[in-house]
Amino acid sequence: MQPLRLLADIGGTNIRLAWQASPTGPMNDTRVLPCAQFPTVDAALAAYLRDVGIATPREAAFGIANPVTGDAVRMTNHSWSFSQRAVQEAFGFERLVVINDFTALALSLPLLTPDLLRQVGGGDAVAGAAIALVGPGTGLGVSGLVFPMGSRHGVPLSGEGGHVSLAAQNARETDLLAILQERYGHVSAERAVCGAGLVDLYHAVRRLQGQGGAEVDSPAQVTDLALQQQDALALEALELFCGFLGNVAGNLALTLGARGGVFIGGGIVPRLGDWFDRSPFRERFEAKGRFQGYLAGIPCWVIDASATPALYGASRALDM
Repeated sequence: MQPLRLLADIGGTNIRLAWQASPTGPMNDTRVLPCAQFPTVDAALAAYLRDVGIATPREAAFGIANPVTGDAVRMTNHSWSFSQRAVQEAFGFERLVVINDFTALALSLPLLTPDLLRQVGGGDAVAGAAIALVGPGTGLGVSGLVFPMGSRHGVPLSGEGGHVSLAAQNARETDLLAILQERYGHVSAERAVCGAGLVDLYHAVRRLQGQGGAEVDSPAQVTDLALQQQDALALEALELFCGFLGNVAGNLALTLGARGGVFIGGGIVPRLGDWFDRSPFRERFEAKGRFQGYLAGIPCWVIDASATPALYGASRALDM
């Protein structure tokens, strides 16, 4: 009999949990819990196991929004920190695998069915070519899959591409990034292309316009102002957000040679619906001078966030 598996996708805002009875079995009792409700990751795991009423699984795999470089894990966009060894001992796991959440998501990409994807421009993917992955949520996740020497099994990339420096492409963006630089010093891609970044872009636009607009403190408020109320300042902020995302995604596609396509994860873009397809994203994705034609053929897909694909990627990590 195969051991039960506990799987977790740990973001800066929510932790998603499920369990499997076998490596190829369905996800059972999927739950989404706010991280802020629990003082530690141990407390969240224990609450889930009590709620679903199963014996503690023998194996566990976590994807977490953070670099994983050793036993100690300290989250970038949340207060949780823990020792992998201590968690394994506390729960009695025979095996525990902890990887970056976008590494887990990258591992799930070959499993995604067409109904979980919406294509935004480009042509057909090239079989065997590298695949890129980028996704704004609480932070900005970046990963991908490469297929060495014609292998059918993609090798996931584990990096922190969300923290590369963000470049302006026109005078307006230069002025906006200067405002972010006043606040943060280094302006990484994540400073603009994430939930908090969208709020910062909106306030930067307000400042350049001599204020006006509304006071907001969440990305949902900005998107509501833009898409429901057609507020001009919020619309500009959202267009800037999508343009910057397109710039970052295009850079990633060029870096990896991602003719296998670019996948867009995270929780923000799926909520924009068809508006995202008309946003500056695709134009800025392709706006790379002499390589515009190269990028024009690369398909981009928005992943349906409700599918919790990173949990399947975490499960795959147990089999590698």
